[in-house]
Amino acid sequence: MTDITIYHNPACGTSRNTLALIRNSGAEPAVVLYLDTPPSRDELNALIADMGISVRALLRKNVEPYAQLGLSEDKFSDDELLDAMLAHPILINRPIVVTPGGTRLCRPSEIVLEILPDHQKGAFTKEDGEKVIDENGRLIVKDEKR
Repeated sequence: MTDITIYHNPACGTSRNTLALIRNSGAEPAVVLYLDTPPSRDELNALIADMGISVRALLRKNVEPYAQLGLSEDKFSDDELLDAMLAHPILINRPIVVTPGGTRLCRPSEIVLEILPDHQKGAFTKEDGEKVIDENGRLIVKDEKR
């Protein structure tokens, strides 16, 4: 039994890294493959409210239906944007993680660390080779002068 849920797309590197960070904390989350089992309108509204973001902020822009549907135009209401996401779940940005510590859109994947109940258990390196967590389970702070 877990109190962590990830809305996951296994084809997405950020989603895979986020899932791996959750597991690196010792937790095994409930994994919702949202492309196969999209959230309901009520669930999607609740996730957006819990994240404290706008409906538009959850909209993925770099996928085919976005341009086809003309979603870059400012003429769409929140309900219309939700309709588009429900009809085309690929438009829902991911990964979304729900924990007792909050709900976040985890882009970049390290955002999940803000809401995980347990600390990282060891080193973690992203798929692209970026070291994120050291061998003591601590976040590696990046040099901001690069």
